[in-house]
Amino acid sequence: MKTIKVLFQGDSITDAGRDRSNIRELGQGYPKYAAELLRSAYPHVQFDIMNTGISGDRAESLLARWENDTISLKPDVISILIGVNDTWHRDASGDWMTEEYFESCYRQILTQLKEKTSAKIIMLEQFLLFSPTGSVHPAEFRADLDRKIQVTRSLAREFADIFVPLDGLFAAASIGNSPSKWAGDGVHPSADGARFIAEAYLAAFGKLGIL
Repeated sequence: MKTIKVLFQGDSITDAGRDRSNIRELGQGYPKYAAELLRSAYPHVQFDIMNTGISGDRAESLLARWENDTISLKPDVISILIGVNDTWHRDASGDWMTEEYFESCYRQILTQLKEKTSAKIIMLEQFLLFSPTGSVHPAEFRADLDRKIQVTRSLAREFADIFVPLDGLFAAASIGNSPSKWAGDGVHPSADGARFIAEAYLAAFGKLGIL
């Protein structure tokens, strides 16, 4: 039986409290639920599922650890969800992270993936349901995030095998539901939100055509 190596990468939405001493311990977020759905949907497939997401990461942080935490693992399928911290955390001087710098870091990540692995790439869009309490002005947060979402979408057209437009999907799912159902602080998914992402991930995985 062929083994499919699946890797989840990103920030706290992917990390979700995982045990970082064991990359196969998936935490309590969407990778956990996605793994359950994959194994249920494809019982004939042997999956080796890993999570190396780290809370607080921005694109530059992911780039800095990309070789050790991604390339060296040689995944068959990689899921990448990064970008909200590139708006939320600003840069070292407290200014907005520029779209140009965000794109440069993300582009290097994706270029290395293409050049050094044969992994299928599932890119998930960063999202915001509402601005976190105590953050910058909500309109400014949203405007900056929107610009970076456009960068992510452009890179996905160039590099991804599948793109999951989570910001749009959550916006649609919030019609008739309070946005807090999906993420209590607007950013970090609840269990319902994590399951929602996992279901979108499963649908994306099925389109890869590798099974």
